[in-house]
Amino acid sequence: MSEYFSLSDCDVIGFDLDHTLCRYHLKETSRLIYESFARYLVEHKGYDKDLLNLTPQNGTETPTHGTSDLSTEEIIKHYGPKREWNHFNSLSTSFTRSSKYYFYDNYFDLPGALLCGRVVDMLHKRGNEVNSDFWKDMVAAIDHNYNTSAFRDDAGTYFPSVKRDPGLYLQRCSDSVKTWLRSMKNAGQVLLLITSSHSDYCRLICEHILGKDFEELFDIIITNALKPGFFSLVPQQRPFRTLVNDVEESEGLPSLDKPGWYSQGNWPHLHELLKKMTGKPEPKVVYFGDSMRSDMFPASSFGKWETVMIVEEMEGEGVPKSEAALSNEAQVEPLEKKGKFEEQGMKSPSAVSNQWGSYFVDVHKSGGGDEESQKLTWCCHCIHKYSTMAIPSVEHIADLPLDYKFPRFSPDKPCTTGYYPRPPDSLLKRCESMS
Repeated sequence: MSEYFSLSDCDVIGFDLDHTLCRYHLKETSRLIYESFARYLVEHKGYDKDLLNLTPQNGTETPTHGTSDLSTEEIIKHYGPKREWNHFNSLSTSFTRSSKYYFYDNYFDLPGALLCGRVVDMLHKRGNEVNSDFWKDMVAAIDHNYNTSAFRDDAGTYFPSVKRDPGLYLQRCSDSVKTWLRSMKNAGQVLLLITSSHSDYCRLICEHILGKDFEELFDIIITNALKPGFFSLVPQQRPFRTLVNDVEESEGLPSLDKPGWYSQGNWPHLHELLKKMTGKPEPKVVYFGDSMRSDMFPASSFGKWETVMIVEEMEGEGVPKSEAALSNEAQVEPLEKKGKFEEQGMKSPSAVSNQWGSYFVDVHKSGGGDEESQKLTWCCHCIHKYSTMAIPSVEHIADLPLDYKFPRFSPDKPCTTGYYPRPPDSLLKRCESMS
């Protein structure tokens, strides 16, 4: 395999939608998602109204109980002297969800993690036993806000808010991104959009960020894809379904015969269509996504696709934002509003956390408090293992020629190789300390 990756070598260019082609205004969206879940718990399940008062936090892999860090003694008590979590091997090798844990791995999920922590804090404060019963209420809150009919029915808090003011939450794609997409299609490459969002929400997003003619940019659009199951092999595969007025037809399709807009589906049937469209027995596909569980791991493991991971955390560690992103922020967040957020302790969810540290490098300290070693976090290891390369946003590469050669991640290369336009600060500092 070449040590470089180029878009011009690919026959098919695929994209996830949320936090990939569509960038959200993270502060506003994180607040809205948190409020959507918290409001349901308060109004429908009788939880304390204090949950509605948001005190933002963010994090990666350090153990906590509620929102409080566990002490070294508590960590050893619960996880043993080697500090090993019993279910880690299952999660790290398959990324499947389980009744024993929930994997929060994207910006739509993370506000729910904070809410769970605050519910645990609340139960402790009341002197109630902390068990998993509250998780049933969390699942109900997620379903209430995100189920496939919620957009159409104006149910919950999330969809009505986004429909009322999409510009507050969604960043428009720059002209350079639109030109970039058209240039790939004009070059004869197949453009593919795969999202787990339902068709009505997908249409709202795409019309806002790309324009009313967004369907002309893509050869195939797949909504309600139910990733990562979309990439699972027989016998778990779901059939593709056609849509009529955003409602799925009850009968599944036995195969996928032509380009168009479909719902649900599976990778094997899509692969057969791509072979037909490209005229190649094994078309080379690259897929852009932001979720390790839903995009990177299944696309690379099952589909054997090239994968480009969108890692917005890079912007919290020295990687400059694109001009388009800065322009969007200025429009949605005037100075007086920015000051208000800062007074409340609100910073970008992609910024480095004071509590948790870097998303990429974890500092292990000795008992005396001196720095002992710097290790790559599990999240960082996964990026290197299941991604071809990582970027903060598609905006960062949209102005480059299609034959630009990006260095790819490789176990034979330094851990800083594979990030564009530059590695995060923490990885650079780690490499410097090891040299």
